Amino acid sequence: MASQGKRQSKIVLTKPFSLEVDTTDLEPGYSYRAPNLISRLLSLLKNVRPGSDLTNLQLPPLFNFPKSQLQCYGESVYCTTSNSNLLTQCNNQQSPLERLTSVVAWSISTTRPTSFGVAPYNPILGETHHVSKGNLNVLLEQVSINPPVSALHATDEKENIEMIWSQQPVPKFRGTCIDAEVHGKRVLKLRNHGETYEMNCPRLSIRILPVPGVNWVGNVNIKCPETGLVAELSYNSSYSFLGLGGNSKLIKGKILDSSSSNVLYEIDGQWDSTVKVKDSNSGKVKVIYDAKEVISGLKTPTVKNAEGVWQTESALIWSELTQAIINKDWDKAREAKQGVEERQRKMLRERESIGEGWTPKNFLVSYSNESGLECDCSPIHKWVPAAPIIAL
Repeated sequence: MASQGKRQSKIVLTKPFSLEVDTTDLEPGYSYRAPNLISRLLSLLKNVRPGSDLTNLQLPPLFNFPKSQLQCYGESVYCTTSNSNLLTQCNNQQSPLERLTSVVAWSISTTRPTSFGVAPYNPILGETHHVSKGNLNVLLEQVSINPPVSALHATDEKENIEMIWSQQPVPKFRGTCIDAEVHGKRVLKLRNHGETYEMNCPRLSIRILPVPGVNWVGNVNIKCPETGLVAELSYNSSYSFLGLGGNSKLIKGKILDSSSSNVLYEIDGQWDSTVKVKDSNSGKVKVIYDAKEVISGLKTPTVKNAEGVWQTESALIWSELTQAIINKDWDKAREAKQGVEERQRKMLRERESIGEGWTPKNFLVSYSNESGLECDCSPIHKWVPAAPIIAL
């Protein structure tokens, strides 16, 4: 997995999504917000019927946040504050129950605030994103575009930890909102304990009317087959009349022993604040997750070795578009986006003309049903190598 050819343009990285309310901040002193957002969004959707799948909807750059969806997936894993290491905590807990509790906290930490009205770029086929944070090395690849499937492999050789994800967003227009379900499975392996934790992802709900907003909702189940312990989480939104007021970041749930159905812990809190567990036997309450400590004030990753960056890297492929959006140069942004998309179409046409299919470079992909909504992405390599891009 070496560098592929000469560098064509500079690598542009932007600030990750963090706890701060205004996630449209790109850099200190700079804020991006599309003008006349609601009217423009309604105009874009005026010919879309409720229930329509928006997977292939082409957004103009005005509606793009300056980074790829691959980067957003990766950031939810490697972008945490320097004084927090939830994965190490998962590994260091003494009992299966406390390890599952720590995995719940880590899973909640991957739920990141996002911004209304702007979306990341749709990754192109074969696009990759490769970043390291300490001993954790993270690699993502867009293994399919029809359906759009992103695969993630992350390893920490020192802690003997591995995670494997497959992600397929399916956004649908509901008339007054857009619901984006995220199909696929997330697996976290604590090899020192011989434990595998399987989990899913909440869905993203984008409300257009009556009050614009975006939030994570739905149910997340985390199970460990080796111990029989299960966590059931529910991401909820609570709004008052006409969508005003209320609390939109609620999370509730429980941890139970699947063999007896006994509830061991009750979970309650807000995923953008603190989450607590209450021992069902003793009544003791403790904080297991503090968003401010984990995802507040996150820093932009940095390039340690520019020559080691692959030509398929997200931050390189989309660099011209990202820079144009930062500069609010919309003519240049449209030109840059069209250039990337046309290069992809040309590659697909050339492959089709010679009957050559696409084979991912870092994953083996298999679909478990005819609908293509369930897939398994198995990494080809045991360990992810250290990356030329470093998360701070």
